Amino acid sequence: MPLLLGVNIDHIATLRQARYAHTPEAANAEPSPLVAAFDALEGGADSLTIHVRGDRRHMQDADAFRIRAAVPLPLNFEMGVTAEMITIALALKPDFACLVPESREEITTEGGLDVAGRFAPTRDAVAQLQDGGIRVSLFIDPDLPQVEAAARSGARMIELHTGCFANATTDAAREAEITRLTAAARAGHAAGLQVNAGHGINYTNISGLWAVPYLMELNIGHSIVARALRVGLTQAVREMTQLMAGYPADTAAARPHSS
Repeated sequence: MPLLLGVNIDHIATLRQARYAHTPEAANAEPSPLVAAFDALEGGADSLTIHVRGDRRHMQDADAFRIRAAVPLPLNFEMGVTAEMITIALALKPDFACLVPESREEITTEGGLDVAGRFAPTRDAVAQLQDGGIRVSLFIDPDLPQVEAAARSGARMIELHTGCFANATTDAAREAEITRLTAAARAGHAAGLQVNAGHGINYTNISGLWAVPYLMELNIGHSIVARALRVGLTQAVREMTQLMAGYPADTAAARPHSS
């Protein structure tokens, strides 16, 4: 089974909100996340990722519901572990929900969810969402205690945070992060979890992840949107899918099918 690509289109909404935030025109303004979703579909995306944050800095509630209703791709809804977002997710009914940490001070999600340290609320959120028919992923740092806690929470998937890998500035640091990601992927696979990855992956560093086994899906946003400024979103997605075809077949064959 080929490595799947989830395209995060949050930054399309970021650009829109830079001009139209808090105005009545925002929902119908350009650039349109809905149009971007169709462009990603045409380029070969396997799923869409959107994140409605508590401060609504980019995606708005209306964006999520419009995309869900109109675009024939699986929807991955990134969300904080809050009662407000659980209520929205249960109404939206995305295919997947990825629980992530949120801080109003950060520019984008930085670091993984502390499942081990906040186990009870995470477990309860997982149960509510999965009882509502939504498969849950936990965005975690590639650390074995977090993988173990994720497995105990009842979640069916993990998304390994690849930010430290992407930010590594030396070969030694990069290799250390690959070792860390590999150990976490092996542990997640052994626990019966689907293993995804994301954050900071781009057209240059992506092949460094080919050493990490059991990956099912990569979620990529900023790099694709940045490339789209030059070639258009459909072509940017197409180029990324072509690169992802390089994921080793023997590694891919070892992965379970998504269920």
